[in-house]
Amino acid sequence: MKSIEKVERPWGRFFVIHDEPNYKLKRIEVDSGERLSYQYHNRRSEVWTIVEGEAIVTVEGKVKEYKTGDTILIPKRAKHRIQNEKQKKVVFIEVQLGSYFGEDDIVRIDDDYNRI
Repeated sequence: MKSIEKVERPWGRFFVIHDEPNYKLKRIEVDSGERLSYQYHNRRSEVWTIVEGEAIVTVEGKVKEYKTGDTILIPKRAKHRIQNEKQKKVVFIEVQLGSYFGEDDIVRIDDDYNRI
C-alpha cells in the first residue's frame, strides 16, 4: 500500500487513503462556496459517503441535497458534480472501483477553474 498522498485543488483538497489495483479510497474536502467540475469517468465508478457537512450533488442532471451519513452511487460514465454552498467544508469518502484510477480519466464537461 502507498502512503497517504495529499493533493491540493482549486476547490479544496483530497487525500489518497488506500490505492490498490482494483480500488482506490480517497478523503475529499470541498471548501465553502466551491464545487468540482461536472465530469465523468470512462474506466471507474464511484461511491461517495458524506462524512461531514452538507452538499449539493448532481448526477446525470438530477440535483439533490445530501448530509452527513448519506451515500451517492455514481456509475461509470455518469456525469456528476458536488458543490458546497454552506460555510463549513464538506468532507466525503470516495471509493473508486474499476480498471484504472488515474486523474487523466476525468472528462470535464464544465469547470469553474478552466481546466481541460
